[in-house]
Amino acid sequence: MAAGKRDYYEVLGLERGASGDKIKQAYRKLALQYHPDRNKSAGAEEIFKEVSEAYAVLSDDVKKSQYDRFGHEGIGSKYSTEDIFRSANFQDVFRDIGFGGIFDAFFGRSGRAGYEAAPGRDLRYDIELTLEEVFHGISREIEVRRQERCPTCSGGGAEPGTRSETCSQCRGSGQVRAARSAGFAMMITYETCGRCRGKGVVIEKLCKNCRGGGAVKVSRQLKISIPPGAEDGSALRMPREGEIGEGRGVPGDLYIVVHVKPHPLFRREGDHLIYEAKLGFPQVTLGAEVRIPVLEDEARLKIPSGTQNGTVFRLKGKGLPSARGRGRGDELVYVTVAIPTKLNGRQRQLVQQLSKEMTGED
Repeated sequence: MAAGKRDYYEVLGLERGASGDKIKQAYRKLALQYHPDRNKSAGAEEIFKEVSEAYAVLSDDVKKSQYDRFGHEGIGSKYSTEDIFRSANFQDVFRDIGFGGIFDAFFGRSGRAGYEAAPGRDLRYDIELTLEEVFHGISREIEVRRQERCPTCSGGGAEPGTRSETCSQCRGSGQVRAARSAGFAMMITYETCGRCRGKGVVIEKLCKNCRGGGAVKVSRQLKISIPPGAEDGSALRMPREGEIGEGRGVPGDLYIVVHVKPHPLFRREGDHLIYEAKLGFPQVTLGAEVRIPVLEDEARLKIPSGTQNGTVFRLKGKGLPSARGRGRGDELVYVTVAIPTKLNGRQRQLVQQLSKEMTGED
């Protein structure tokens, strides 16, 4: 957790997993109590900023998911303060209250939020690993297609040699101020400029390479390393290896999602490996020393006489390395007694003789 920051759910007095309506209700209650237009006591504005930041994150599905997984670090590494508040729908919360512009409390009474920026889109790459690769860990190169800044126009969207002028409507901010009457007060909000579409500039001639978008799709070779013990469905996060952001927004992240292929011999349970040893009746009755496969090679296991079907033996430290870096799991050997389905004449005679000996029959 970032130093000095309280948990967002705690700030709003909520439990994790609270619904969108609960989040909105909790924020509205605290906003009414601490909004600077109503509460002039020392510290009220700081509390209002804290609860507003918590609401801005938890009311946005993408940011909420990021926060639930990575905490404050997951938000701070991707979003500036302006990014956090830009997409929050404060107008809906304050529709009937009559407060001044919500951004006044954060960007000063001038209310200017600046040029619009948005973080880039996260990307996902699915990779299949064998159990042996999970055991050892891997390093390999992968190919990822992603949006990157256009090399022709450097992301500006204008054809080289042509002019781009500052938008006269928003004066380069990418946003315009809108005032709406709300009872006896005035509601001030900031909206994307319609003339420049939030870019802050008006382009004379669009770049031919990116058609004015400022970004192009490219393929990149990236080297990835997956440590030993990776679990099926786990994700490795590569910060800022996703698609580029808009404006000054930071790039998104790349998530490498691991899928472990089924193994012909072993079944996995956490860091442990499960192996089914099919043993014959003489082996479990008389006892034996048998070879048991392990991921490195094989091990020898002593089977005591009289071993029952379903008995489990544990080979300590013969499982998978822990992804958390704490030693290795075990290999659990489940004994299954293999009953023969066909016997030749002599074998049948011997079994019948044994049966008579054991039951006392003549």
